[in-house]
Amino acid sequence: MYLVESKGGAILCMLISLMFLGTWPAVMTLLERRGRLPQHTYLDYSITNLLAAVIIALTFGEIGKSTPASPNFFVQLSQNNWPSVLFAMAGGVVLSIGNLSTQYAWAFVGLSVTEVITSSITVVIGTTLNYFLDDKINKAEILFPGVGCFLTAVCLGSFLHASNAADNKKKLESLSSDYTVGAEAADVSTSKETVTNNGKDLENGSYSAEKAKAGTAGFLIALENRRAIKVFGKSTLIGLTITFFAGGCFSLFTPAFNLATNDQWDTLKEGVPHLSVYTAFFYFSVSCFVLAIILNITFLYHPVLNLPRSSLKAYVRDWNGRGWAFLAGFLCGFGNGLQFMGGQAAGYAAADAVQALPLVSTFWGILIFGEYRKSSGRTYVLLVSMLFMFIVAVGVLMGSSGHRK
Repeated sequence: MYLVESKGGAILCMLISLMFLGTWPAVMTLLERRGRLPQHTYLDYSITNLLAAVIIALTFGEIGKSTPASPNFFVQLSQNNWPSVLFAMAGGVVLSIGNLSTQYAWAFVGLSVTEVITSSITVVIGTTLNYFLDDKINKAEILFPGVGCFLTAVCLGSFLHASNAADNKKKLESLSSDYTVGAEAADVSTSKETVTNNGKDLENGSYSAEKAKAGTAGFLIALENRRAIKVFGKSTLIGLTITFFAGGCFSLFTPAFNLATNDQWDTLKEGVPHLSVYTAFFYFSVSCFVLAIILNITFLYHPVLNLPRSSLKAYVRDWNGRGWAFLAGFLCGFGNGLQFMGGQAAGYAAADAVQALPLVSTFWGILIFGEYRKSSGRTYVLLVSMLFMFIVAVGVLMGSSGHRK
C-alpha cells in the first residue's frame, strides 16, 4: 500500500484536504437555502461519502506488495484487529452526529460562524488529546499557542454571531409592514433594493432579471420564504447550542482514528499489525454511513425543527440538487481521507490544521450567500479579527508538525 512518509507530502495532503473540507459545507448550505430538505440532501451525501472511502481503500490501500508488517487493504479485512476497528467505527459515529448537527446549525448561525466555532473546539480538545496520543511528536512550545489562538477564535465567533443577529433584527424592524414572512418572493424582488447579478441568481441556480440586494431586509425575507429550515422567531441560543454540541463531537473523531491506526493502548494481540490508514478509514466511513442512514430515515418521518414530513418514496423522487449533494459527499470523503493520510505521517495534532476550513467556508459564505453584507462596523471588526486569529492559529499549528517514526 502507498504511505505518505515525508513532511512535505503530509502538508500537501493537509492543504488539499483543507480546500475539500471547506467547500462541502457551502454546497450543503446552498441546497438548504434553495429549499431542499436536509434529510434528502444528507442521504445523498452519505452515499458518495462512503464511496470515496471505498475508492481510497481500493487504490492507495492496494498499491504495492502486501507484507506481514504492512498488509494491504483486503488482507487486513480478514485479520483479528477488531479492537482497532471499533475505535475507527466510534470515530465515524461521532463524526456522523457532528456533521448532521452542523447541517441544522448552518441555517441558524450561518456558515462562517458555525465552521469557526466547531473547528476551534475540535482543535482545542482534539489536538490536545492527539498530542499526548502521538507521544508528543509535535512541538509543544508551538502547538499550544496555536491552540490558544483557536480558542480565541471561538470567542470572537460567538460575539460575531450575536452582533450579526442584532444587525439582522434591526433590518427587519425597519422594514415596511408590506414585507412579512409570508410575503411572496415576487413581492420582495420588486423592492427598490434590487440589483442585477449578470442576470443569474447564484443561490437559486436560476436566472432572474433582479434579486434583492444581499444584506437587505428584503433579501432576508426572500431567503426565509425559500429555505427549508425556517429560522425567523427562533432563539439564537438554539443555533449556538447545536454548534457547540457539534464541535464536541468533532473533537473526538481524530483521537479515535489515531487510536485505531496506532494502537497506543495495546489492545491488539501480539503479532497483529496496526490498521492501515485506508482500512481504518473504510470502517470509519461504514459506521458514519450506517448511522447517517438510520437517523435521516427517522427524520424523514419524524422531522425536527418544524420541518415538513417526508418519506422514502419522496426522497427517491427528489432529484432537485441531487448532483450537488453527491459532490458534497465526495468532497468530504476525500477531504477526510487526505487529512488522515497527512496525520499518520506528521502527527494527528498537526493534521488538525485542516480545521482552518472556515477560511474557505467564509469565502464561499460571503461570495455566494451574501453573509455580513450591509452589517454594522462592529460586526466587520469582529469578522476580520476572527479570520485573522484563525490564520495565525493555522500557521502556528502547521509549524508544529513532527515526523512519526
